[in-house]
This record gives sequence, C-alpha cells and structure tokens, in this order.
Amino acid sequence: MRPIRYSINITLDGCCDHREGIADRELHERAEANIREADAIILGRKTFQMMEEAWRVTDEPSPLPDWMQPFGVTIDAAKKYVVSSTLPDVDWNNSELLRGDLRTAIEELKAQPGGSLAVGGVQLPLALAQWDLIDEYEFVVHPRIAGHGPTLLAGLPSTIDLRQISRYEYASGVVANRYEVRR
Repeated sequence: MRPIRYSINITLDGCCDHREGIADRELHERAEANIREADAIILGRKTFQMMEEAWRVTDEPSPLPDWMQPFGVTIDAAKKYVVSSTLPDVDWNNSELLRGDLRTAIEELKAQPGGSLAVGGVQLPLALAQWDLIDEYEFVVHPRIAGHGPTLLAGLPSTIDLRQISRYEYASGVVANRYEVRR
C-alpha cells in the first residue's frame, strides 16, 4: 500500500495561509526534495490552481528569484492528481482529474504499486484525515503568529494519535516535524 504524506506550512497559531510563511531558499530546497521523493502529488482545486498560477513553466522570464526556479521546475514536472467536481479539465503538465467518489479514488491510488503520494492544501487533507487515509504528517512550523485562518485541520471530528519520526530545523527558525499515524 502506497503511503500518503501530508505536508503543510503553518504558523505557531495554526494558520495555514501560504502568505504567512517564511519563503526562503532552504525552505524551497527542502520542499523540492519532498516533491521529488513522491511518485505523485494529490491536490484539491484551490491549491492546484494556486500552484499552477505560481509554478507553471512557460517561455516567459520568471519574476521569481533564481533560487526558486528548481522548485518550479520540479513541481511542474511532477505527476499531479487534482480533486475537483467543478473543473472540466486540467492542462498543467502531468495533471489528471480524479473523478467519482473521492474516498474510492484515493484508496485506488494507494493500492497501486509504487512509492509515496504527497498531499497538500487545507480542505482535501481534512477529508483524507477523517477517512484515516493519511499515513504521515509533516508540519512545517514558522515562528510567527498570524492571528487569522485558515487553521490546520479545523473541524476534524476525532483525535489522531501520532509518533514523531523526524525533525528538521531551518536556519530561519522554521521547524519541520514529521509524524506517522499510530494505528
């Protein structure tokens, strides 16, 4: 069974707004490595569209710093599964819509041979967590208090017990804690 790994940037008060993180070279290098490690990424519509807008490789010169470019190339090339009932199609490189019952579609992806699947976003991981389909959680905690949301896994109906399997400290003070689900 292929594991699903959920990674999210959060502030100390649990805010998951991507604009509140410390976006530096080290963070992008590690995020790129996480994407390269996975066989595919599973994204909800909102996160997919946000990532596509920021990272789709084009012939136009990028306004982003050079040190961000490897992340963009890696996510552009990655296999991406998109969960959406409203998008008629997707045309970003290596993207495919997941149709039908979400739980069944994710269970079928997990059952296929291969390596890990990465998941990102806020709403989609909540559904997957409720169905016990996430195997590892990585919380990339930024030393900030945002004072607003969205907040991490808001509305989760029951507790999920975790066991820490790794910890990485960035020069910026950001700390990435990776956990596996205790089953």
